Amino acid sequence: MDSVLAFVIGVLIVVVGLALSIGLHEIGHLVPAKLFNVKVVQYMIGFGPTVWSRKKGETEYGIKAIPLGGYISMIGMFPPGKDGETKAASTGFFRGLVQDARDSSTDSITPGDEDRAFYKLAVWKRIIVMLGGPFMNLVLGVLLFGVLVTGFGIPRDNFVGSVSECALPASSARDTCEPGDPQAPGSLAGLKPGDRILSIDGTPITSWNDSTQIIRDHPGDPLAFVVERDGTSVDLTVTPMLSERPALDENGRVVTDASGKELTVEAGFVGIGPAAVRVQGPITEVLPTVGQQIQGVAGVILNLPQRMIDTANAAFGPGERDPNGPMSVVGVGRVAGEVAAAEQLEFVDRAAGIVGILASLNIALFVFNLIPLLPLDGGHIAGALWEGIRRGWAKLFKRPDPGPVDLAKLMPLTLGVAILLGAMSALLIYADIVKPVALF
Repeated sequence: MDSVLAFVIGVLIVVVGLALSIGLHEIGHLVPAKLFNVKVVQYMIGFGPTVWSRKKGETEYGIKAIPLGGYISMIGMFPPGKDGETKAASTGFFRGLVQDARDSSTDSITPGDEDRAFYKLAVWKRIIVMLGGPFMNLVLGVLLFGVLVTGFGIPRDNFVGSVSECALPASSARDTCEPGDPQAPGSLAGLKPGDRILSIDGTPITSWNDSTQIIRDHPGDPLAFVVERDGTSVDLTVTPMLSERPALDENGRVVTDASGKELTVEAGFVGIGPAAVRVQGPITEVLPTVGQQIQGVAGVILNLPQRMIDTANAAFGPGERDPNGPMSVVGVGRVAGEVAAAEQLEFVDRAAGIVGILASLNIALFVFNLIPLLPLDGGHIAGALWEGIRRGWAKLFKRPDPGPVDLAKLMPLTLGVAILLGAMSALLIYADIVKPVALF
């Protein structure tokens, strides 16, 4: 029962955290819009039927039934058609979409508020309004990663967890030492559990894979180890011995044959095992950590078609999900619940895991919303930038002002993007139900 309760608490924390992140994202749009005197008629968290709302001044604030996003409604999002015509007859489905967008935008402008339309803002002001939401998620992500890095600490696996007394080949059926077994090089050199490996032969060590690769590649070569022991730097000389070891791939995973049997190779061996220890980092480490997260999310987005194919193959086939691949809010909630209920983890590790999920979510919202496609914020920003370039070019060459960019013409593309996002969300939700990402 305790694990079930912990699972539910983990899910609820992430759900509330996501709702707050969405709400603050929309506040990032709302505040500059009001500062620039744009009329905002709605501030909503969620989509679908309204569950609760209250009007304050000219803005209705509310919560809707489907908590998968949010929005603010500003008047005059799109300029009217040429020569101010908005009701011109149009034929065809896509032309109708464009005209409906223009008509809706024009109808939202009440008499006396013509100068408060969004499209009439200066380009730089429109960029600030649309960038305010993603920027708010970036700020939240930095703050949460700050708590994670400087408060909880980041797990580092360049610590020695165990030191073998003897050297046994990988194919040995024994796991204990007997008289006559050769002493392991790590024990012989004086390595101890708790040592943090800082460098090997001048190469900085930040992960266990770093040290493993150097050791395996240098059997018989004396290596200069620098370790941190009880806060003091200690220099050691360790000479790896040639031994039968499991074959590893580029990610440090054991390689097996078609039958599942582990393959072995002759490689350097020291006889030490890793330990993950949380290390509190300085505040200067926060922004590089955020940068790495942004780079990771951008990589997922750039490879999204292949990632979605892999997800579909896993959902409808025997394959396993990639733990670093995309997932829906259902999957994120499930992962949060599993982390909270993981009895094999210490409480601090579970709490740090939840904070890390919320931090990563905000960075993902920041990057995703900057994709230069409508209806995302990045699409509006791209439109404003293009308008600024056009007007600047016309001014430079003393040509007539081309006027505002008519983003309403992109409504067919916007519809296509919305359908694609909906299909992707449906696939990810299905995959997260039938083939969830396995953490433990």
